[in-house]
Amino acid sequence: MTKRLDFIFDFASPNAYMASMVIPGILERTGATLNVIPCLLGGLFKATGNQAPFTAFGGIKGKMDYEMLESRRFVAKHGLTKFRMNPHFPINTLIVMRAFVAAGLEGVGERYMEVVLKAMWEDGKNMGDAEVVAAVLTEAGLDAATLLERAQSHEVKSILMNNTQAAADRGAFGIPTFFVGDEIFFGKERLGQVEEELAR
Repeated sequence: MTKRLDFIFDFASPNAYMASMVIPGILERTGATLNVIPCLLGGLFKATGNQAPFTAFGGIKGKMDYEMLESRRFVAKHGLTKFRMNPHFPINTLIVMRAFVAAGLEGVGERYMEVVLKAMWEDGKNMGDAEVVAAVLTEAGLDAATLLERAQSHEVKSILMNNTQAAADRGAFGIPTFFVGDEIFFGKERLGQVEEELAR
């Protein structure tokens, strides 16, 4: 039986971008399938009492410096030469996450994810701005008007809200979180463990 990797995802996280660049190799090596589950990072924080690392650990000497060191090591190890920290960070991703759900319903979710990840974490676009989002999607050949209109529907809003609560109920407290069956793994640094679990 083919194993499935559930990826609890929000564009807001640079670590989610980094993980998404590495996951295709894991899938190829293990034969697993990927199930990306759009969730709101802020909603997960609220549901679990968590905080963003800069808030939670900003006052701890050396902690954030070490986090940045780990990120540089990850980028170097995996050759993520196109990654750039977004100058508008942190970005409110409510628009692009709702539109991601809409894109999934429209059958263009994979392409949408690729386009928005590039805009956010390679091109430095302010993807919290609806006009910027529309321009990026249109330039990529996606139907921005349809996606952004459907993003405002009750159906889409409910799916995103329910996904976020379901992820929290399952044990997720941040992004990127991965599930292989009932096994939970948090953070891009756990992708080695994810691959081991998928290969069992």
